[in-house]
Amino acid sequence: IIKKTTLEAYSRPRQNGVNAITIREDDSVISVRLTDGKQHIILANRNGRAIRFEESDVRPMGRTATGVKGMTLDDKVIGMICMEPESEDTILVVSEQGYGKRTLLNDEDGEPVYRITRRGGKGVKTLNITDKTGKLIAIKSVTDSNDLMIINKSGITIRMNISDLRGMGRA
Repeated sequence: IIKKTTLEAYSRPRQNGVNAITIREDDSVISVRLTDGKQHIILANRNGRAIRFEESDVRPMGRTATGVKGMTLDDKVIGMICMEPESEDTILVVSEQGYGKRTLLNDEDGEPVYRITRRGGKGVKTLNITDKTGKLIAIKSVTDSNDLMIINKSGITIRMNISDLRGMGRA
């Protein structure tokens, strides 16, 4: 489920807070982003699929509304990123077994690598899920100037420059 609300709806908070969304008992909020209304939204699920659609496809609604379908699920959503349509940023996905991949939003010709669809679809393959890679655990928007830090279960921290990761194709 995805929801868009104007920032003005939260301008007068009460002492004990305000309801931002009505969610089902077994759901949780994954991500919240401040946007300008012209961004592209990318949702990814654990099975290696991602969907890209325009923010204008989601109508604004009140604070307590539930929202609308962002992606048809076959597993859990792991994250959401918002990007400018002509952005030079890249998309980084990371799997359970430590595999990661960096992909351009648009190729050199300006054609979308992640095709633009309507919200509510199943999405396109962003990472081939195998026993070797494991399921997806994160999706982030990154630039060459960013660093990646990963901490594993035993507490070992790995730090690397995003520029050290080469760009790959979507699938």
